[in-house]
Amino acid sequence: RVVVMYAGQIVEESDLRGVFGRPQHPYTEGLLDSMPQVVLPGAPLRVIPGRVPNPDEFPAGCRFAPRCEHAVAECSAAPVELRIVAPPDVRARCVRQPGLSLAGSRWSETIARPVPAPVAAVERAPLLEVRGLTKYFPVQSSVLRRTVGEVRAVDGVDFDLAQGETLGLVGESGSGKSTVARLVLRLIEPTAGVVHVNGRTITAIQSKELRGARRDMQIVFQDPYSSLDPRATIAESVGEPLEVHEGLSRADRDQRVIELLDRVGLDKSMIRRYPHEFSGGQRQRIAIARALALNPRLVICDEAISSLDVSTQSQVINLLTDLQNDLGLAFLFIAHDLSVVRHLSHRIAVMYLGRIVETGDAEEVYTRPRHPYTEALLSAIPIPEPDVQRERRRIVLQGDIPSPMHPPSGCRFHTRCPYVMDICRTVDPPPYTTSTGAAATTVACHLHTGGPTLGGAPLASLGAAHATRGQSSNARSTGVEQQQGGEIT
Repeated sequence: RVVVMYAGQIVEESDLRGVFGRPQHPYTEGLLDSMPQVVLPGAPLRVIPGRVPNPDEFPAGCRFAPRCEHAVAECSAAPVELRIVAPPDVRARCVRQPGLSLAGSRWSETIARPVPAPVAAVERAPLLEVRGLTKYFPVQSSVLRRTVGEVRAVDGVDFDLAQGETLGLVGESGSGKSTVARLVLRLIEPTAGVVHVNGRTITAIQSKELRGARRDMQIVFQDPYSSLDPRATIAESVGEPLEVHEGLSRADRDQRVIELLDRVGLDKSMIRRYPHEFSGGQRQRIAIARALALNPRLVICDEAISSLDVSTQSQVINLLTDLQNDLGLAFLFIAHDLSVVRHLSHRIAVMYLGRIVETGDAEEVYTRPRHPYTEALLSAIPIPEPDVQRERRRIVLQGDIPSPMHPPSGCRFHTRCPYVMDICRTVDPPPYTTSTGAAATTVACHLHTGGPTLGGAPLASLGAAHATRGQSSNARSTGVEQQQGGEIT
């Protein structure tokens, strides 16, 4: 069973199929409609208008009525009780039930629609170029403080990002994504490698020139509750870059802050408030406004929406899309949720244990993965239809990501890979580019250069003749496996 809460009250309680297939409260319908999985990539996400009221602002009637598109006068007349609205025990807090027909998950409708093929990108000089980026953190003994090892957090990363483009960077926790973000901005010093932003070699310039270069590159951090100074007003937090870089007076600063808040959908009356007076989604909008203050060309979003609920998340995703369309921003978008990354990104780069193992057009990577790790990540994306989710086969990787202090020899994924071959344990796979044009994918995997020799074909085309020990021919032919107890079934 599932319980849905809003503004301190249970608004719906039902079994799993009922909530996803036949919701009885408009708020549940709004949550289901806000998921990226139910909208074609690139299309605006549906949002629930307004915000959750503060406890001292609860309406006298239905607490959701001010945001509800189905509201009638009766909804605001008196408090609404939670009651049975459908057999055997479906309860909802809605005066229009039973009788109001609401839409469930639209996932089946969405996947039935054709997704446009990749469009050949116009050749543009990269805004961001990363070559051989490496970061080893020294490990010191507790007594003599001698260096006894090193953590290879990032180990030879290469990628480009053009103006107006979004590159999604995905991977498990510990794969090195956030370290890449900090290295690009030079918040930490690299061990090796080169970063170019807008023609400047960020890894080589000195502190004074670096401060000027940071006008072109900004970051939005994951946690909106800790990224804003609790003792500073919004005018002070958002306006600080303007004071540091442009030396604006307080009056001029406040006017620019008002313009920035308006751009991210916040009212000018908020500039004298403090962070604790805002919701999580509003705080993240404030963080985005601060990142835009100096008119940057590159914005890094480091898990910028992962701490937000699904309805607030959809608002921020739409905002980022609008800002990119209006300002031509380039986004390096770091996230765990591949459904969000697919929706926002033009290209996707997949990281594992400090290295990029696959890069390509977002739709190509999402629908036709070439690397086994990418295939496993995609199989972990939940499907918002209970029956389909329960029946699907998943690739369950055994064990955790290995320690970056002692990465495996050869392919770093071989210790968890269901397709592992002898060569994978000893030889580091070279990058292989599948084709030319918009759908090109670059993958580091021996399946494409030796053994079965996929030669750029998706993993789903790997035939049963090349199945490794313990794998059924049916599973191998479809490219969908489930790992249980160390065996592939």
